[in-house]
Amino acid sequence: MMNIKEVRAKTILSKSQVSDYAVNAYVGCQHACIYCYAKFMKRFTGHKEDWGAFVDVKVNAPELLSREVLKKKPGRVWISGVCDPYQPLERKYRLTRRCLAILADNNWPVTVQTKSPLVLRDLDILKRAADVEVGFTITTADERMRKIFEPGAPPSAKRIEALETLHAAGIRTFAMIAPVLPGAEGLADMLKGKVGRVLVDRLNYHYADAVYKKYGMQWAREDGFFRSKGEELRKAFEKNGVPCQVLF
Repeated sequence: MMNIKEVRAKTILSKSQVSDYAVNAYVGCQHACIYCYAKFMKRFTGHKEDWGAFVDVKVNAPELLSREVLKKKPGRVWISGVCDPYQPLERKYRLTRRCLAILADNNWPVTVQTKSPLVLRDLDILKRAADVEVGFTITTADERMRKIFEPGAPPSAKRIEALETLHAAGIRTFAMIAPVLPGAEGLADMLKGKVGRVLVDRLNYHYADAVYKKYGMQWAREDGFFRSKGEELRKAFEKNGVPCQVLF
């Protein structure tokens, strides 16, 4: 049972450690990825539900953003930091689309990061934005692994198809392989010619420990696995002419 609540936020452009700012029009995420670092948000929201079973919808996000872009110093905006901006509810609420349009109209640079092909709906805005890049988080080429760790997210193949469409449309694209899951090595050939760069990171949190144990995959949680896969991916992408940065 999904608990969906419409709320009114007090602010929407927040400082970010990854970019200058982040815009999160939603709290919580229907993709319900087992490893998600954003689970820490439950400490501040008071939600008792499992991660993936609740979403707060900041219905006034575009209204706030239209005011804040006129008051704050321009900087790169990450959409989004602690939710997927194109999770299924975005089809109904269109908050990400409206926020993206406001940023484009005001010439603010934007980095969109998602796991959903729904971003293609907003290709018209992306094409007219002065400085925009779109990245997809893709953790494995193995669909069985994807279903275990990302039960509510679109299949990896659909994400790669969306990247190909964006890349062909002249949008700057990247892939974030984080966390590296078993089967990630297959992504090097699948992403060739579809992304301008790749970032690779390890699992840095313990939210998924029970799942690794349940499936007898503790080996894929160890330092040696991440080091070897990181180097394997770096070499494979660079062989294919794609710059690859390993972040650990």
